[in-house]
Parts: sequence; C-alpha cells; structure tokens
Amino acid sequence: MTGRFEEDRRTVSGRDLSRRFYERAVRPLVSGVPHAAALLGEGSEVLGFDDEISTDHDFGPRVQLFVPPGFDATPIDAALGGLPARFDGFPVVYPDSDRHGGRPHHQVEVTTAQAFFVDRIGVDPADGMKLTDWLLVPTQILASLTGGVVLHDPLDLLTTRRRALAWYPDDIWRYVLAAGWLRVSQEEPFVGRTGGRGDDLGSRMLVARVARDLVRIGFLLERRWAPSGKWLTAAFAQLTLADQIGEHLHHALRATRWREREAALCAAASHLAAATNRLGLAEPVDPAPRRFHSRDIHVLGGERLTHALTDAISDPPLRTLLTRLGHRPDGPLGHLPGAIDQATDSVEILTQPIRRRDYAPALGLRA
Repeated sequence: MTGRFEEDRRTVSGRDLSRRFYERAVRPLVSGVPHAAALLGEGSEVLGFDDEISTDHDFGPRVQLFVPPGFDATPIDAALGGLPARFDGFPVVYPDSDRHGGRPHHQVEVTTAQAFFVDRIGVDPADGMKLTDWLLVPTQILASLTGGVVLHDPLDLLTTRRRALAWYPDDIWRYVLAAGWLRVSQEEPFVGRTGGRGDDLGSRMLVARVARDLVRIGFLLERRWAPSGKWLTAAFAQLTLADQIGEHLHHALRATRWREREAALCAAASHLAAATNRLGLAEPVDPAPRRFHSRDIHVLGGERLTHALTDAISDPPLRTLLTRLGHRPDGPLGHLPGAIDQATDSVEILTQPIRRRDYAPALGLRA
C-alpha cells in the first residue's frame, strides 16, 4: 500500500487532483447550492508547474468554492463535514501554511469571487481596472488568477473577472513595455564595461540581470503574465519566441569571454526589438545593435524603443503620469519605473496589496 501511495505522490498533478476532488467528493455535497469552483491563486500546481517535490508540503486535495454575494455559506460549511478522510491516497485534512494558520484542516475554501480577488489585487476587477490598479498588480499575481483552472462557473462569477484581467489596455501595455526596454538600456552597456576591465564576475552578473529583463519582455510581447521567479524560465520556455531567444540567452550565460556574452545578449535583444516592431504599437525602431557612444562596446540601445512606445501613448491619465515622471516628447525620457514588479522584486511588497499601495508614490502614482 505504501509503495502505491508513494507512486501516486510522484505522478499526481495538482490540477487533476483538484478536478477529481471537486467532481467526486465536493460537488455531490453542494449540488443544490449556487456556486463556482476553481483552483486559483497560490501554489505551483495552479499554473501546472508542480512535480514530485511539490508534494512534500502544502499539497493535497483542494479547491475553492465561490458563492454569490450575500449568500449564507453556513449550509456549505456544514455539508463539507461529509468529506472523506482520504481522497486518491491523500489525507483530506492536512496543514497548509497559507490557510487556517497552518493548522490541519480540509482545504475547501468557501468565499465570494469579489473577496477572493480583492484580497489578492486590492480591487474587484468586475468593477473595472484603473491605471493605478494595473500598475500595482504584479504579473505573478495576475498569472495565478487567470492561469488557474475553473471547474464550474455557471453564473460567470469567475469568468467575468478573469476576462477583465486578460491583458493590459493598449496604452498601459505600451508604457510597461517601454519601462521594460528602459531597464535593459540602463545596464546593457555594463556587460562590456565590466568585462573590458577584467571584472569577469561583474560581467556575468550583469548578463544575468539583463537576460532576466529580456525574458520578461518576451512575456509582454506575447501577452502572457509572467509568473514568479521560481517558474519564470519554465513558463518562458512555453512562449513562441522562446527557442530562438532562449538559445542566445543560454549562450550569453555560458560564455567564458565577455565579447561572446555581449554578442549573444545583443542578438537576443535584437530579435525582441524586431518582435516589438511587429506588434505595431509604435513607430518601428532599427533592431540592429550599435556602439555605445564612441566606445568599443555594443548594445541594442533599448531606450530607443522606450522613446517610440511612450510617444505613441495618448491616454490622458498616462500622459499625465509621464509628465509627472519628467518625460517630455522629443526630450528626456524621465524616470519611468513602470509597473510594481519592474520597480521592485521584493517578495514582501509584491505579495501584499496593502504594501503595494504604500509603494504607489514610487511609481509616480497617487493611490
């Protein structure tokens, strides 16, 4: 029996387990109650990245039930007392560090869609997303809300909200993409600057930083929410442009000479610049690498795409934000921090809506 159980733990998919758990154990208990069911939010299994290692903690049969606003959930709570002790070889009552204070409990969360989304992004997307709302939500949170699985939603409690979070409005997309290219431009020349001085470790570290920014630009180009760092490159491998761009980034990170790193990084950036042009969001920019000023250092010059993209923005609140940040058409770019996860990668900020709101002034926002 133990051998079979261990085999199940190695091969089970959290998404599949949740689906079976809902259909066979949970749904029969709440069949007369209006609700939606899903697996959204926290957990590697939500995006399908769980593996055998994931089962060593916070893993087992779980699902969320969403009831209409004002609905008395007491009958559901009582009905869930009929859950089995085990399901598909897993205990139904187990500890999860994110829920119930880490105490053992069944992991069927009963809530409303409004409360669930507000708890994670600070607003209810069913009421619309404003500029401040978009820029204060990390892509990893948006990925966890739109990339999970919906098991049952006859009242569109989840579908409406996930549709509202499907992607940025075009001008916000331009702004975030512009900020991404600005981040690249700020550090791309230093790969050669450090390498030329014999600082091999510094050159390697900078290649990794710029490569990460280029990977995140890849998600923006394909209208995909980037997950947290743990699964960033695993999700990147699923993008259409990943094979070609990934080959250059692998070369840049493996190269033993800084000239090779520089060339590979420029090749990756050049491909992404051409892909940016193909979106038609702004006037096209020459994607060929060039010298950094008069130095024998080659870069893409990512700020050129930043200029083109910001010039194409017409949304009044965004134009006001750009002005507040010191941006001037045909002039200086100003300080363009972009979205919250472009300005900081602090887990303590990105995972807490209240702390993200406190960070709003750093983005030039008036929350």
